[in-house]
Amino acid sequence: MSDLMDKVKKAASLIDDTALRSIEMGPVVLEAGAIKRVGPYLKDRTWRKIVVVADKNTYMAAGPALMDTLSEANLDVHLTVIQPDGQGDVIADETAVVQLLLDLKAHHANSVLALGTGTLHDIARFAAYTTGIPFISVPTAPSVDGFNSKGAPLILRGEKKTIQAIGPDAIFADLDILAGAPASMVAAGFGDMIAKYTSLFDWKFGSIVRSEPYSPIVAELTRNALQQCVDGVEEIAARSPAGIRLLTGALIESGFAMLMFGQSHPASGAEHHLSHYWEMEFLRLGRKQILHGAKVGVACAEIAELYHRVVGNSLLSVPEEHHNTILQQLALIPKAETIRGLLRSVDGPSTPEELGVDSELLARSMKEAYQIRPNRYTLLRAYVDAGCE
Repeated sequence: MSDLMDKVKKAASLIDDTALRSIEMGPVVLEAGAIKRVGPYLKDRTWRKIVVVADKNTYMAAGPALMDTLSEANLDVHLTVIQPDGQGDVIADETAVVQLLLDLKAHHANSVLALGTGTLHDIARFAAYTTGIPFISVPTAPSVDGFNSKGAPLILRGEKKTIQAIGPDAIFADLDILAGAPASMVAAGFGDMIAKYTSLFDWKFGSIVRSEPYSPIVAELTRNALQQCVDGVEEIAARSPAGIRLLTGALIESGFAMLMFGQSHPASGAEHHLSHYWEMEFLRLGRKQILHGAKVGVACAEIAELYHRVVGNSLLSVPEEHHNTILQQLALIPKAETIRGLLRSVDGPSTPEELGVDSELLARSMKEAYQIRPNRYTLLRAYVDAGCE
């Protein structure tokens, strides 16, 4: 993991001291047996009252091993198991956050461990931020790039909102545990990385057309992490130790890119807006949720198809001096069928129909999803603003 951190620190140092400070944290451990190092780390930091937040599945995957290392360090540990909703989904909503906050207060916790994937990390990071204590990341699947994020996407009154919170003090990513994750979660992590094709385009587009903040250094870091996954797709599909290490490292690197930039622009564009729209619709209808990475991967293919089709239509009234740059950026997005082929190669869903997103919901999301992030100017928003169909 030292090579990854050296690369991240070098990139941050090329920006400024603020970027360098933004990625400061304790150890980032990506190795077999990493979970055994959690207890000694907490003991060294003199954090003795620990709350572990998990769900029933993540506890089964790694809970006993984590509890062993915490017990050996003689720590005072409480386990909070987040309860699922009526559809059996664990959701980062008010109910889950309050459940954890009450336990943190009741047990006078001085740190919280997130044992799980993206949703549990979002619950933990916001609760830790609210109570003013640190949190530690112990991922159980390479499914998202948000382990080291400072933003907590929460469902509040049925609406998806990203709330500023804190990043982890340390990450302990155990390859033995990650390699045992369900194939669907590995495919979701790959989908989250593939989604960078369109998020990077939208980020550049917004910077050109609306002068949104942009960093070529962070963009290159993110694109390199994406390319590593594409080049290593066969190893990832095989769920080999090398493939799991590559995917997890890329996800963590993407997370550091967001920290460095201070916002989610490098890794979240119109494809994420579609995903959030679908998620809120499924919640409204009481339907079972779909993995985040599965949604954004499929949405990336849909956005890629739209962008390749509409660019050239006078570039939607974009000033002519920007045309060449936008066309060059578009050329970096593969055609939709290529993206779908990559998703299929890791046994992930590749079409909206496979997610249960019908043509009506897809069409509606294409017209309305940009409203979820009104501060972002994507090509999808420009397409809607221009009244295109």
